[in-house]
Amino acid sequence: MSRKIYLDNAATTKVRKEVIDEMRNYFDEMYGNPSSAIYELGRRSKEAIENARTTVAKFINADEKELYFTAGGTESDNWAIKGVAFANKEKGNHIITTKIEHHAVLHTCEYLEKFGFETTYLDVDKYGMINLEQLKNSIRPETILISVMYANNEIGTIQPIEQIGEIAKEHGIIFHTDAVQALGGVRIDVKKQHIDLMSMSAHKVGGPKGIGAMYIRKGVKIDNFIHGGGQERGKRAGTEGVQNIVGFGKAVELAGKNFDEHVEKLTAVRNKLIEEIKANIPDVVLNGHPTMRLPNNVNFSYKYVEGESILLLLDMEGISASSGSACTSGSLDPSHVLLATGLDHGTAHGSIRFTISEETTEEDIDFVIETMKNIIVKLRAISPLNK
Repeated sequence: MSRKIYLDNAATTKVRKEVIDEMRNYFDEMYGNPSSAIYELGRRSKEAIENARTTVAKFINADEKELYFTAGGTESDNWAIKGVAFANKEKGNHIITTKIEHHAVLHTCEYLEKFGFETTYLDVDKYGMINLEQLKNSIRPETILISVMYANNEIGTIQPIEQIGEIAKEHGIIFHTDAVQALGGVRIDVKKQHIDLMSMSAHKVGGPKGIGAMYIRKGVKIDNFIHGGGQERGKRAGTEGVQNIVGFGKAVELAGKNFDEHVEKLTAVRNKLIEEIKANIPDVVLNGHPTMRLPNNVNFSYKYVEGESILLLLDMEGISASSGSACTSGSLDPSHVLLATGLDHGTAHGSIRFTISEETTEEDIDFVIETMKNIIVKLRAISPLNK
């Protein structure tokens, strides 16, 4: 097997060569602790962190003093939700989120329920879109936080973030969005979209794993999540991973270059893949919104077959894909996201997510389509569900 086609960029992306080159010096030459800024090695590390902070902040139209580096998207989600909940518990104990959030949000909300907090989980329609009227009707006097992901990691649906932000602002409620999948794929403007807190991760945009960030609008009342030293202006303790922060900054800088052309290219390849699957494979369901979706996301359910079997056969042909979130790929249960959109268990079990990158070619797509046609025919021929 010589051909390798990687179509699981929602799980993680390849670290870009320019990012690796930028990070390299901070392992051995400029290895100083940024807290030791009294001498040059420490100062260089500190300056590198602040340069990266400025780059990421500008990319989302935030002030650099509103950006805090974390260990990744999961930590950022935990910090946002727990931090707001415990800091504002005297005001209220009610949180609003959705049924299709990443488990970093859902499990955090479940955890808070042990401490007397209550959570409303908004429904979504068949495209994975929330209903703004249901959001408005769910607001109570004791509501302190609305947390709605920017774009879904499994089906790619992009939520009406600006309208959600307006509703939250109108009612004086803090608004958090998990933008881990959206960063680099859509234009984000935290000011225009009335976002108070936003979670991000580097390894989804060609950066290293183990580094993320959280935007915290100035004035938001939030508790610290990790206690210790005075790093990150006293908000997030722990010696900074300078090389990873530098890599994050470089990845975001590259994402900002030719952004529109990048999105246009991904969208064209995505649309080709969607149309070719529809044209060549019968009995399929496109999951997610047909147009309001991430430019690199294609998620279909293939009736009468199991997604796990499809993935194994794809892997034998050198194609890497996913049946959903990388964080739940070991689970035998169907995707909670697909079930929330109204799919039955059988159809949900037959879902495959392809997420492309700029390296994905039309030739790759042609090979994937031909391979998928053969796999689905083979599996349906032996499936007891296909009658």
